[in-house]
Amino acid sequence: MKKILDLTVRENRRLNADSFLLVLFSPELPEIQAGQFVNVKVENSPSTFLRRPISVHNVEPEKGLLYLLIKIAGKGTEKLSQLACGEKLNVILPLGNQFTQPEQGRCLLVGGGVGIAPLLHLSKELKNKGLSPVVLIGTRTAKDIILQEEYEKYATVYYTTEDGSFGEKGFPTQHSIWNESFDHIFCCGPEPMMKAVAQRAYSKHIDCEVSLENKMACGIGVCLCCVNDTREGHKCVCTDGPVFNINDLKWQI
Repeated sequence: MKKILDLTVRENRRLNADSFLLVLFSPELPEIQAGQFVNVKVENSPSTFLRRPISVHNVEPEKGLLYLLIKIAGKGTEKLSQLACGEKLNVILPLGNQFTQPEQGRCLLVGGGVGIAPLLHLSKELKNKGLSPVVLIGTRTAKDIILQEEYEKYATVYYTTEDGSFGEKGFPTQHSIWNESFDHIFCCGPEPMMKAVAQRAYSKHIDCEVSLENKMACGIGVCLCCVNDTREGHKCVCTDGPVFNINDLKWQI
């Protein structure tokens, strides 16, 4: 059930030049699944009229804590990066669907840029089910790698950097991990990367889900600005997604 809550900022940690981690608290935090997102209201920002959709990075329900990994991309997210401990943030949650979690098999989670955000919550949930997820993260340089120890708590983690400064040089789809066998792939990041991962999955007949990052305004399927053309017609990413099986998308070549 969706709720509108005023969450209290417990921590606002700057991770690098353009990324930060918000830790929010509420005693009324609802159950949130890996892959879902929230819509946050940006106060005191005259040019920010709409809420901002943010992927759920992690949840600690027993503590009432919600973690949001955010990249500064404009005035709205810049304002969020300035929130101080004790301030309130109005949030609609949880929104969207979730990743389909298998009961068995080998899982590869692929993330690029801020698309790594939902993969931590998913890694933790898969590990809690007794699986051993593998996470592959792609960045431009070693300086862009964040929260490395957090991901390594729940998964075996590999990296690619475009300049070769850490891990293997190149893009995530060029990593040698693709020589191994997987039963399930989950992916979030820039669309060209997700399409490349999807092609890998198609060619190897691997079940694959991707989390789309279409622009959203309302988050509840009313404004229709996030509509995506699928094999079953037009669907709202905010309500029918953001997670889609690649077989439902028109990405196959």
